[in-house]
Amino acid sequence: MTANVVFGLLRVAVIIAALKAANGEIAEYDVAAANTYVWIGQGLLGFILLWGNNELAERVRSGDVVVDLYRPWNLQAALLAEDLGRGGYAFLARLAPPMLIGMLLFPFRFPEHGYQWPLFLVSAVVALVICFGCRFLIEVSAFWLLDNRGLFGFWNVTSGLLCGLTVPIAFFPQWAREVLWMTPFPALLQAPVDVFLGHGNAGKLLLYQAFWAVVILALGHIALHRAVRKVVVQGG
Repeated sequence: MTANVVFGLLRVAVIIAALKAANGEIAEYDVAAANTYVWIGQGLLGFILLWGNNELAERVRSGDVVVDLYRPWNLQAALLAEDLGRGGYAFLARLAPPMLIGMLLFPFRFPEHGYQWPLFLVSAVVALVICFGCRFLIEVSAFWLLDNRGLFGFWNVTSGLLCGLTVPIAFFPQWAREVLWMTPFPALLQAPVDVFLGHGNAGKLLLYQAFWAVVILALGHIALHRAVRKVVVQGG
């Protein structure tokens, strides 16, 4: 949480400087909206766990995943349930504190309508599910790659930019925005922020997120089904 707040202060300084250079507004973001975007983003970063720990892939490399596969459960569903539980704690420890700091210390844009608050919470939970699904696909790739650290590192480097954490996607050129919104990346962070700020149609944003949640989880189910049929022998 402390790291989130410190980096939030740095991001606020940079984005506010950019706004001042652009006469106070860039793509519907004024000072209040930019501050709100930064502090919600810093909170969501820990809530959805954008950068995971690659634990499942390490269990695949070591062979310990066999124990998980023998248990009478669906591995993907079990790990999703675990991540939702983690998200419940992260809501109190990682999401709420940065938002509260932003509300108390900086100009903050609150939702114009009361229904945006529960819609934001729904959007954040769906974003968590999508993020889990993306991380699950990366970790399951270890069944074929054995060492997926390159792919995992590539995800860590690129996901922050593509999901709207580094700068709002609205700051991108028009063609880049259109391409990105055809991918699941904005559903991870930009969509919940837009729901809170009232940028765009909240219903369409939630449908967009729900679509990618179903697609990503389905791809993970297929990948796991194929992975358990693959036998890998390492070290003789």
